[in-house]
Order: sequence, then structure tokens, then C-alpha cells
Amino acid sequence: MFRPRIIPVLLIQKSVLVKSVRFAKHRYIGDPLNAVRIFNEHHADELVLLDIDATRQKRCISPALVQNISEETDMPLAVGGGICTIQQVKELIAAGAEKVIVGSAAYKNETFISEVVHVFGSASITVCMDVAKNWLGKERVYINNGSVSTNCSPENFAEKIELLGAGELIVQCVTNDGIMEGYNIDLLKRIAAITRLPLVALGGAGSIKDLKEGHEKGMATGLAAGSLFVYRDSNRGVLINYPGNVKLITDD
Repeated sequence: MFRPRIIPVLLIQKSVLVKSVRFAKHRYIGDPLNAVRIFNEHHADELVLLDIDATRQKRCISPALVQNISEETDMPLAVGGGICTIQQVKELIAAGAEKVIVGSAAYKNETFISEVVHVFGSASITVCMDVAKNWLGKERVYINNGSVSTNCSPENFAEKIELLGAGELIVQCVTNDGIMEGYNIDLLKRIAAITRLPLVALGGAGSIKDLKEGHEKGMATGLAAGSLFVYRDSNRGVLINYPGNVKLITDD
């Protein structure tokens, strides 16, 4: 029996919790520690913490912040934001992160993934692939928090990071971010067809139905979301929550 992981994603901006819509329109939500305590109570499978300004500001997510969060969490913690050196990875793991999430650095410096894998193992590194359509209508991988388009297709990028040894791939649809109308299932299916990497779906989940479709149709083994876990419903009243007893178990 297999049950996919259900993963809340917390976006950090200036040390507070925010939520975005298509990587913009950031709305203040509250203290990330309060959210962590609620997810503890609901026994969340895993927690993702992303500093969304770090890459643009040419810095790394704060190890002190990661330590504060990790001391409160009862679940595995994955962190990301501006990570681009082995020393930063060492400091974040020492601060309590189980694994690091790399986005822009995975594109800019391919050998960095291999270096992290060599030192810490594949399970320690997850790559987050932000995907959107460019002005020509072609799907491309975006970097720098979704602000810069590359010439790389999501399929080519996924194949490349698998060869480099990454342990997991987050497939994030920028267009669906914060919309709460479902994952980009077509994108997930195409990536799942060309790689054996475990996939985490991100961007667009707004209901339990969306989570199920991400697993059953998109073949994701991890189902991540932000809005679903911080809003009461589509009216976006703030209420930190986590679905209990979700029946996502399959016979796979």
C-alpha cells in the first residue's frame, strides 16, 4: 500500500509567512512558527520552507531561521532559497534541515548538484523546477523566483538533473501558483514519463480532489501546496489547516 506525502509549503519574506499568486501579490499571513505548531498537531508528512527573496538578494536562507523552525517541527524539514555552495548546505543541515531545495543554482551550476550528492547523498537534495510559458508561448524553466526565463524545456531539465544525481524533483507551475484550481496535470504526466525521479507536484492545489488528481493522474509521489493549507476556502480567509485522514492510499 502506498500513500503519497502531503506537504505544506511555507513562503518566507522578511522572516514572516506570506502567500503569493503567480509568484506575485504577496500577502502577509503571519508568524511561520504558529503555522509549524499547527502542522505538528495535524501530523503533517513533511514541511517545505522557502525564502523567496534570497536568490534575488544574492544570499542564502538564514540558518538561524531554519534552526528556529526545526526546533519546533516534528516532521522532516526541507529548506530552500539562494542555496549555491556546499558550505551553505552544511550549515543548513546542521541547523536541522533534512534536505535542501535548489532552484536557480541547479540551472546555473550543474556541478553543484553532483557535489552535494557526493558529500551528503542524493536524499539530501531536491531540485525545484519552476515552469511557465515564455512570450512565444513555449514552456520553459524559469529561475530567480520565476523572474527569468531560460532556454531549457522542463523535459530536458528533468532529464539533466536526474543524471546529475538529484534525489527528488518538485514540479512547480508558475501560472497555477495560488490560483487554487488544480495542478498542471499535463506537465506532471510528461515529466513522469521521462524520469524515474520521485515527483512532487506544486502550484494550484485548492481541494482534496486536486491532491488526488496530482497523484492518480499526474503520478506525483508528493503533493505540495501553500494556499490549500493557509486559507479557509477559495474566499481566502486565513486559517492554517491540514487535511486529516485523507484517503490517498493506492495499491501501487
